[in-house]
Amino acid sequence: MSVEENITMSGIKDKVVVITGASSGIGEAAALLLAERGAKIVLGARGMERLEALAERIMERGGKAVYMSTDVKRRGDMSNLVALACEQYGKLDVFINNAGVMPISPLDELRVEDWESMIDINMKGVLYGIAAALPIFRKQGFGHFVNTASTAGHKTVPNQSVYSGTKFAVRAISEGLRQEAGKQLRVTIISPGIVQTNFTEGVTNKEVRDRLTAIRDELAMPPDAVARAIAFAIEQPSDIDVNEIVIRPTAQV
Repeated sequence: MSVEENITMSGIKDKVVVITGASSGIGEAAALLLAERGAKIVLGARGMERLEALAERIMERGGKAVYMSTDVKRRGDMSNLVALACEQYGKLDVFINNAGVMPISPLDELRVEDWESMIDINMKGVLYGIAAALPIFRKQGFGHFVNTASTAGHKTVPNQSVYSGTKFAVRAISEGLRQEAGKQLRVTIISPGIVQTNFTEGVTNKEVRDRLTAIRDELAMPPDAVARAIAFAIEQPSDIDVNEIVIRPTAQV
């Protein structure tokens, strides 16, 4: 291993990292990359089969991973995920609030259940993650939150108002947490643009879904790109806090 590679790994190696929404997309890519760089991964998502398969992939490559069925809408599930990390590895270094949904549609369609789902998962899920991990971080005297927002948290467009609202909220909550956190804790916002994931599957309006799918297939960046941004924030020295990374395909306006 080169000196340069060793420096890169040194900021991630042996860190205990919890990831929600870990079974696919950005969460899956982050789990694989961070495990490859020496982190001990705690995987949380609703799909147990995918979690088990991902944990096996990590361990087959020499990494360490445990997993637990986790619904971020349930505060107890988030607490249990943090407890699993502490029981298995004795500490918690990083909590990645990554789970999210995007069933966007025009407000006129009054898809209130979709609105509630975005609020419960994208916004309240992040708060439940903070509630689960923050006391542990305070007790330890160190810790790092990485919260997935979106470029939609910087600018809204038609059909995305509720989704954008939840992502604006994630950014506001994260920035408030950073200001309250003091010098011992770190808080990073990751705001991706269009990513090559299955996010369009949850879009209930067919016209919007088809349009998004076409845009995704033409422009989207791979989840690995976002995973590398997450790794960059984590690997910094403990007194350096990367506050926000906005990452998008060059073709995305």
